[in-house]
Amino acid sequence: MTRMKTLIRKKLWLITTLLVLLATAACSNQNNAAETVNSTQANPSEKVPEKIVLGYQVSPNGELVAKALGLLEKKYPDIKIEWVKFEAGRDVNNAIASGSIDFGLVGTPPAAIGIASKLPYKIYYLHDVIGESEALVVKKDSGITSLQDLKGKTIATTFSSTSHFSLLGALKSEGVDPAKENITILDMQPPDIFAAWQRGDIDGAYIWQPMQSKLIADNGEVIIHSGELAEKGVITAELGIVHPDFAEQYPDIVKGYISVLDEAVTYYHHNPEKSAELLSKELGLSPEESLKTMKQIVWLDASKQKEYFDGALAETLKNTADFLVDQKSITNAPDQATFKKALLSDFYE
Repeated sequence: MTRMKTLIRKKLWLITTLLVLLATAACSNQNNAAETVNSTQANPSEKVPEKIVLGYQVSPNGELVAKALGLLEKKYPDIKIEWVKFEAGRDVNNAIASGSIDFGLVGTPPAAIGIASKLPYKIYYLHDVIGESEALVVKKDSGITSLQDLKGKTIATTFSSTSHFSLLGALKSEGVDPAKENITILDMQPPDIFAAWQRGDIDGAYIWQPMQSKLIADNGEVIIHSGELAEKGVITAELGIVHPDFAEQYPDIVKGYISVLDEAVTYYHHNPEKSAELLSKELGLSPEESLKTMKQIVWLDASKQKEYFDGALAETLKNTADFLVDQKSITNAPDQATFKKALLSDFYE
């Protein structure tokens, strides 16, 4: 009987000891978990927004590939990603000014206008340098074979866009004055340009892809493209902009999106045909036509950004602004230092 009591006491002691050990371990785990949570909350680099709003344009570049692949959604599955489509850079400018988007895509003229107008602007990425993807397309039966033949003709473009800038630059390079030569230049959005083309209201249009391909398919031909103009010093490009408040509050998200864009550009270089298939629906072109338009721009990955951010980009924006002043599109152009200040160059140190 005494032996039985001894065994019972030992079992109770073992059970009590085990419960104490388990309770101690549980408390320790809870404390460690609390420390981890507190550490995460205290680390500003982990701060993320509930939603990211991106203003995009239908341009055959890395951002459209990233959108088609859902790369941003995969990188930040707990953040709501909203894509808002715009027809032109001036509309993106209005959206960034109102604070309705966090990120946007604009060409160099809208960017120069935005910075000159002191819009809430930071440039974080250079998507591409525009080549054949923007061009002056005229009707084959219009009698236009050169810029000199535009006398008395009606040409459409989207004002304050890269295409508008290139059209005016092309005319200036050939010494053609639109006013003296009675050239009518109309301000139209891409869908309106196609409708006017089909009605016979215009003789030609300086426009980007995919509208350019649609005009060519409908009895059109190219007279000059932006790749040729770049060789004459009339350089245009597509830029990524971000609201400065967003960039200051969530710098790691901006860097994260840069990595997403870099991934998209790399994907395109390794899978051009698949990329073309992905974009064909949104571009409104066949996969073959989509691939052709994608090859008409110079795609830039993250490795090329520092080179432009440290030098040519601010100069290009300054030259663009000076040109826009000459054309009376803006009243004054700030100095090059102002454009340099608008670049998030620190992201590429």
